Amino acid sequence: MDNIINDKLIKYSVLRIGEVCEIEGKRIYISLDKEKNASDLYYNGTVLKNVSVGSFIEIKKGFLSIICKIDGESLIDENVNRKYKNKKYINIDRNKRILSTSVSGFIEDNNKFFGGIKGLPLIGNEAFILTEKKINLIHKLLKNDNEMKIKIEITDKEEIPIEFPIDGLFNSHIAIFGNTGSGKSNTLASLYSNFISELDKNELSKKKCRFFFFDFNGEYVREKCISNNRQIYNLSTNKKGDKLPIEFDELINIENLSILFEATEKTQRPFLNRALKYFQKVKNKDNNIDYYDFFINILAKKTKETLLMANKDMAYRILDYIEEILSYFYDITGINLREDIEFQSASNTFLMKEGEKKIYFDSNPDASENTIIYRYIKGITEDNLNKISELNQYFIFILLQLINDLTNYKIQIDHILPVINRFKSKRQDIEKIFIIKNKANIWGDKNVVIMNLHNVNIDMRKTIPLLIAKYIYNEHKKKNNTESLSIIIDEAHNILSKTSFRETEDWKDYRLETFEEIIKEGRKFGVFVTISSQRPNDISETIISQAHNYFIHQLINQNDLKTIGNAVSYIDKITEESIPTLPVGTCIFSGIATPMPLKIKINELAEELKPQSHTLKFSDIIKEEIEF
Repeated sequence: MDNIINDKLIKYSVLRIGEVCEIEGKRIYISLDKEKNASDLYYNGTVLKNVSVGSFIEIKKGFLSIICKIDGESLIDENVNRKYKNKKYINIDRNKRILSTSVSGFIEDNNKFFGGIKGLPLIGNEAFILTEKKINLIHKLLKNDNEMKIKIEITDKEEIPIEFPIDGLFNSHIAIFGNTGSGKSNTLASLYSNFISELDKNELSKKKCRFFFFDFNGEYVREKCISNNRQIYNLSTNKKGDKLPIEFDELINIENLSILFEATEKTQRPFLNRALKYFQKVKNKDNNIDYYDFFINILAKKTKETLLMANKDMAYRILDYIEEILSYFYDITGINLREDIEFQSASNTFLMKEGEKKIYFDSNPDASENTIIYRYIKGITEDNLNKISELNQYFIFILLQLINDLTNYKIQIDHILPVINRFKSKRQDIEKIFIIKNKANIWGDKNVVIMNLHNVNIDMRKTIPLLIAKYIYNEHKKKNNTESLSIIIDEAHNILSKTSFRETEDWKDYRLETFEEIIKEGRKFGVFVTISSQRPNDISETIISQAHNYFIHQLINQNDLKTIGNAVSYIDKITEESIPTLPVGTCIFSGIATPMPLKIKINELAEELKPQSHTLKFSDIIKEEIEF
């Protein structure tokens, strides 16, 4: 009995640091005992760190343990008004210290730590250093020992390893921010490589849990990075690269067409939709229409009708489109398809020249069948038509629809030409990125897909992620919340920027609204988004504020810091002020998965597991050969 009492007395004398002397709301001031000025304390065979700014202390209020974080300290100066007496400085007693602390949470009788305030201490309540057991308790993110967790090589200021709960972290939206070189890529890779590795222990998880990475800089394509069992697409618009398998109806539908070609809502989108329905109607075998015969006949018919037109400008414009269609079947470079026809302004009619003879089409319509352009149309074979990609076949029907609308005066050509020109400019890029297949599956037999966009041009870097994210999101919603989908966007400012000047305001709004819908509504369908960026200020505030957990590395730009301060309600003022001075690899972890913000250091991954995001060293590229 005496030994127990002695142990308690020793513990009390060693761990007690002072008592509460002042309370201002959540701010608690501790008067420190004079003998507790050493940097370390020795207790029960272990060395404990003494109180310092950033560490935690415990205040006992009856059976309630209130945990406070030390924000600062100062010296008591009882002679504050008499520092100079007879022009002599009176020394301040450095043994009289005051700790300024803020309440972080509390520990109840069940030995569980909870963030927030259950009660405030009273003046005179005693304050104690935390034992290692209690430090572990307040840094324990797991609700119980049996829940799924991942182990990452992480330490905090107290050098306590931390285990992350899978539920609470990965079934939430995550934001990772930090300047270039601050360690955010290592953080993202550490989180997901450990998470996927843990899930891979269960074969069912490979079917039920999917991960799609948008990798703008090609950082995660190294052989062992993230996962060994993954599908990688190295896309390219300037050289040969991988292609995304997709079914025609999944790529060419009015939603995707509007995304790909930035079609306006009131004029261009309805026009593309009419052309699509026209194409689908002709291609549909159930309609008993012979696709080849219909195509040849309608093109020949439009040619004959055009040569009967009295409007010269309209007729020549339509003939231009007919020649453009023929260019898909013939090399017409240097060939004058209108050599034998001309328009006579005096009578507003077309005529055909046969030597010295002139044949007017208005009096002899069938004569147009003898023209060069008509013979080229009739020379198209069914095999020629089938060899053309379906995307180009659809574009031909866009031109046919344009001809129909022009002859029926349904459109103003100036409103439609921009979307047609965008189609022409992006068509080759689309065919470099996508391959149309029946029963295509972008996932293959993997549950992890990494899409490398490093060699994709700027326009398509914005378009492809939007199109694919929308596609996999809509497909996932059909699974009725029986599976999970994690969308990870590295360098997210490339696609989520609110300050882009390379696109129209309508298109930018549509792009942001699409991702905002995914991040706002996706959680209900088992879709979770992770964004990583070095410029949070460039990203939509709606998207940033919808994140549940944050890993914030060093940020220096004042606009970025202001964005974090406005969006992240979990971070206190002291923690926020430390962000510009965080060392490489260290970040502030805050959100619903932790009861209070934690300053943690995520250790560097092994070389073979690292993303390709290291800073180039001149010593590695400039090497002198030393001869001995």
